[in-house]
Amino acid sequence: MQRTFGPKNFSPQSNPTPNISLSNSEAELAKREGILEERERQLLEKQAIFDEKLANLEKKRIDLIDKLEMVSKLNAEEAKKLLLEQVEKDLTAEISKKIKEAENEIKLQSEKLAKEILADSMLHGVTDYISEFTTSKVKLPDEDIKGKIIGKEGRNVRTFEQVTGVDVVMDDEIPDTLILSSFDPVRREVAKVALERLITDGRIQPQRIEEIVIKTEEDINKIMRQAGEKLCHDIGVYNLPVELVDLIGRFKYRYSYGQNLIQHTQEETQIGVALAHMLKADVNVVRLGCLLHDIGKIIADDEGSHVDKGVALAKKFSLPEKVINCIAEHHEDKDFSSVESILVYIADAISGARPGARHENVEDYIKRLSDIERIALSFEGVEKCFAVQAGREVRVIVMPDKISDEGLPKLTHDIAEQISRDVMVPGSVRITALRETRVSETITTLPQ
Repeated sequence: MQRTFGPKNFSPQSNPTPNISLSNSEAELAKREGILEERERQLLEKQAIFDEKLANLEKKRIDLIDKLEMVSKLNAEEAKKLLLEQVEKDLTAEISKKIKEAENEIKLQSEKLAKEILADSMLHGVTDYISEFTTSKVKLPDEDIKGKIIGKEGRNVRTFEQVTGVDVVMDDEIPDTLILSSFDPVRREVAKVALERLITDGRIQPQRIEEIVIKTEEDINKIMRQAGEKLCHDIGVYNLPVELVDLIGRFKYRYSYGQNLIQHTQEETQIGVALAHMLKADVNVVRLGCLLHDIGKIIADDEGSHVDKGVALAKKFSLPEKVINCIAEHHEDKDFSSVESILVYIADAISGARPGARHENVEDYIKRLSDIERIALSFEGVEKCFAVQAGREVRVIVMPDKISDEGLPKLTHDIAEQISRDVMVPGSVRITALRETRVSETITTLPQ
């Protein structure tokens, strides 16, 4: 029998190969799916075991904490505090070592450059301004003039006090002098000049007092404006609002620790500008910040420190934010926000701390020294303390059995930090700690 093969006898549907391949793929996929399901089941079992063990560990941790608190009779906070105290005690030597190393490194890198910068800037701070130290006393030509000043039933002196806003004090121990008392230096100056003019004029009566005081106020305001314009011109600040210039002119009659504010401001600005030029800082910001850093001191009516008053006034006149920050940060009431703020702070410290710049009454001087010594004696291990050089140096004697040599740097650092926070000391304060251990022995030998 003969068979013939050809195209007409070929049929694709009669080939079983594709169906077989598809079945094999499905079987393979099913097998893999089963393996994955088995792995997922194993992972879930392991996760459950892990969660159970984690829960048991947390329970044991809580039980141990409760037992420790029960045994030590300390709660968690007390135990934490005790641990921190122990760690701090153990690390005191290491901390002191790090502080000492940092101080030495800073000195090596910056001492020479700092000396050059400060010497040059202080050279620029030399001024030829002579402070005009006014007083609240008026010299009388004779004692009879007192009767005219008082007037019939005291009407003249009452009118004078009411118009000027100052108190007139007559001290029997100095019969030829009148004392004018007021917290406002400008009012006190107006009263002083007006009283001198009334004494010269001789016509002391309520109406004449009012006329003289009004005329004196106008003259003093002109003097203050001229002083403000001169100060702004001398330091190179122009185009300020007239109201602000008038306030700056009040510096002429305002003193801080005996230092006239015009002299202090002029001196500080020259130092700050020199520093700004050397450090490539914004000279205009430093110049304006130095000029206005103490502007709050001549505002007597508002509440708050002179820093707060100065910041409020600067915002009122819409001054640049950097200048406002210089005013707000020049006593480190806030963290420094710019190099310019730091330079204003440094220039202020140099001007206020130089020898002869300031003076103060005996009571404030004694109180400052007492406060410094009290702070130093409050630290554990300090046996004696002596504040010398007007409080610029503090010598601390420690107990050798409580403070080691390694602990001295940390102790002096902590004392300095506390003094800087609690006591207003112009300039810098140096803390020197002394620790001495003496051992002696006496023997007695009998003659042979």
